[in-house]
Amino acid sequence: MLSALLPLTSCTGKLKTQTLILKKSNGTAVQITAEMARTEKERNNGYMHRKNIPDGTGMLFLFDRDQMLSFWMKNTPHPLSIAFIDSLGRIRDIFDMTPYSLANINSTVNVRYALEVPQGWFSRCGIKTGDALILNFDPKAQ
Repeated sequence: MLSALLPLTSCTGKLKTQTLILKKSNGTAVQITAEMARTEKERNNGYMHRKNIPDGTGMLFLFDRDQMLSFWMKNTPHPLSIAFIDSLGRIRDIFDMTPYSLANINSTVNVRYALEVPQGWFSRCGIKTGDALILNFDPKAQ
């Protein structure tokens, strides 16, 4: 059973950003500038209708509790990859997503965050499941 069904999509206006750090298993780190989707409306809009999402940028979807997450690509023209991240910051799943697809992309475990990036960015940066999002950002900052 899915506890959250969220479109993997976006509004045309950008959200406030924060610099996030992903720490790889070899100890090196990669930075990304991420829009922070905190509200239900922001999460439901996601990257919807955005045609250009540059490498090195992404969108972090923040939730108040751990849960199974489900995303789709309705009205999202740019190919994306998604990482499902638990409350300790560990990347549990990484999936590629097809533009405009209505197929659900589901986390395999309860997670607190989802990070969307241009498709292939995780691979190009050597980010894998088991790597970590450093939780040094303000989850409530507007």
